[in-house]
Amino acid sequence: MKVLTVNAGSSSTKVAVVEEGIALDSLALPCAGDPSIEPALAHLIDRFKPQASGHRIVHGGARYTSPLLVNDESEAGLSELAVLAPLHNPPALSLIDVVRALDPTMPLVACFDTTFFASLPASSATYAIPAEWRERWGIRRFGFHGLSHSWAVSRGAGLVGRTAESLKIVSAHLGSGASLAAVDCGDVVDTTMGFTPLEGLVMATRSGSVDPGVLTFIMRHEHLDPDDLENALERRSGLFALAGTQDLQAVAERSLTGDDRALLAWQVYVHRLQGSIAAMAAAAGGIDLLIFTGGAGENSARLRYETCSGLNFLGLAVDPVLNAADGIGDRTLPADLLISSHSSISIAVIHAREDLEIARQVETVLSDWR
Repeated sequence: MKVLTVNAGSSSTKVAVVEEGIALDSLALPCAGDPSIEPALAHLIDRFKPQASGHRIVHGGARYTSPLLVNDESEAGLSELAVLAPLHNPPALSLIDVVRALDPTMPLVACFDTTFFASLPASSATYAIPAEWRERWGIRRFGFHGLSHSWAVSRGAGLVGRTAESLKIVSAHLGSGASLAAVDCGDVVDTTMGFTPLEGLVMATRSGSVDPGVLTFIMRHEHLDPDDLENALERRSGLFALAGTQDLQAVAERSLTGDDRALLAWQVYVHRLQGSIAAMAAAAGGIDLLIFTGGAGENSARLRYETCSGLNFLGLAVDPVLNAADGIGDRTLPADLLISSHSSISIAVIHAREDLEIARQVETVLSDWR
């Protein structure tokens, strides 16, 4: 089956046509709403004539815990969830409308980033906030980047010649957004993101976890309304707030040239990442495999090397030759590979392939539907 995959991210739109686990073509496009997207999609549909399309939806809430066929009823339900991920869900839904207009007969499947974390144990999913808030608003930890983590965990396990059900795995998706997932013998037991994609690690323009007392203090003394606060945490925080750029590679380069702001940003980023990996290993009850994926995870040898060097006490050790950790040493690795030295814990670099995971889920849904 040929599947058109549409991934509306926070900084770009990635589209591809996948058949039998192979991307026949792929494009990196601007964010949803850009006028170049519709003709690009029209060209792919006309050229490859896909039999279905799969769309990444960041937030499925508690209502949608598995991929589903999009129809008028489900699309209305998806629209109601836009408030949970205002940067991500509305653009994704707009692209569903674009594809439907281009080919009204094509089945469309919504694939949720939150599905991977639907079975989080209550100990991990529950916030210690008043019960009436949790019950009235369905507030809990959902987790995100599930499509990427799902692919990485499966691919990483195969790379070491085992099944995910036999491994304790920490998956690190490090891109403009960043999150970790802990998998204990096939069960997802913890993650760093929560009710929204704001919680957890320092990101390109997102703050990651912040003391809630800071937020109430700032709202009170800066006279911010919720929209102002959300905008500051989503768009003006993270690496951008610390170093004046959201580009981790630029931060890495500047940190080696005496730029104090960039050095601090790099140190904060790595410090939070190291602590969170250790926490995920604790949640999984150990670690057999650490996976780096996403733009920064795949392309920054220095990030991988320094992160693991601070976690030697867990038994993590990077082979500097395999990792190409000379200076910054950033390069795009040619294929998924192991970069661990002779240790009992494997370290893998896995290319993020949300397109292949989306296509796999689309085929599963449609095989059941038909």
